[in-house]
Amino acid sequence: MERINEDIRSGQLKQVYLLYGEEAYLRKQYRDKLRDALADSRDTMNYSYFEGRDISAGEVIDLAETLPFFAERRLIVIENSGWFRKGGEAMAEYLAAPAQTCFFVFAETEVDKRSRIYKAVSSGGAAVEFPVQNEATLKKWILGILKKEGKQITEASLNRFLEKTGTDMENIRMELEKLLCYCMDREAVSVQDIEVICTHRISNHIFDMINAVADKKQREALELYYDLLALREPAMRILFLIARQFNLLLQVKELKGKGYDNKGIGTRTGLAPFIAGKYVAQAARFRSEYLRQALEACVEAEEAVKTGRMNDVMSVELLIIRYSA
Repeated sequence: MERINEDIRSGQLKQVYLLYGEEAYLRKQYRDKLRDALADSRDTMNYSYFEGRDISAGEVIDLAETLPFFAERRLIVIENSGWFRKGGEAMAEYLAAPAQTCFFVFAETEVDKRSRIYKAVSSGGAAVEFPVQNEATLKKWILGILKKEGKQITEASLNRFLEKTGTDMENIRMELEKLLCYCMDREAVSVQDIEVICTHRISNHIFDMINAVADKKQREALELYYDLLALREPAMRILFLIARQFNLLLQVKELKGKGYDNKGIGTRTGLAPFIAGKYVAQAARFRSEYLRQALEACVEAEEAVKTGRMNDVMSVELLIIRYSA
């Protein structure tokens, strides 16, 4: 990220940029920064935007070869093309020697670093990754926003806020805006404010449901399930999330048994370290064999639905009843 900022400050901009990684909010922020530095987005003659997997490489190349109209350069922004996973050979070949007047900004969630197009961008431009941000970075960013708005927050409240929002920066930004509007006439943001105004993520519902299963609180586990159904979450998606939770807990338990700390567990499972700590505590409440059996039961429940032996809502309900009994 600092590399892009330095290129913009110095005016020494690369001809091709690839922005990739899981953090969509930062990808969009830097995509727009580069767009504004390279062209006027209102100049429809020299700025073009493409999105999706049905983009024609030939059309893009033809456009790139067209001289800019009364401007220094032409800019083409391409997002979520999938070319950096497969199918980007034609574009890779062109990027080896593109027209000097055309600049490119690619934005992708996933890339294959072995692909020809990734190597072409890396050698002739800049590939910048935007991974999920760590706890310290997120807290610093949140505190900066709150400070600009003249608000204060305690460490405990900040931790609770992140528990509710997760690590997705776009979601954090939206929840912060709601919180700031709610606390407009007050200087401090409290835990109570967060509980009242911030949306409880579906993954938090699933986490709480598994806690209730571990505690054998069957009624509470079922109520959480019915809450998700009331929010129009499909039963099969809930089943997928339950299976994912049991799978993560099994991985966390095994990694903890091998001596990994929360940071190491987070790196290997894709969980933020401060969230990994919660999973370590939850995993400690289950035996490994129990978690394996629960995963198998999730597969059986899915099979029962797909073969028509049971409807989806009842299949998940019986799974919850079985493991919370």
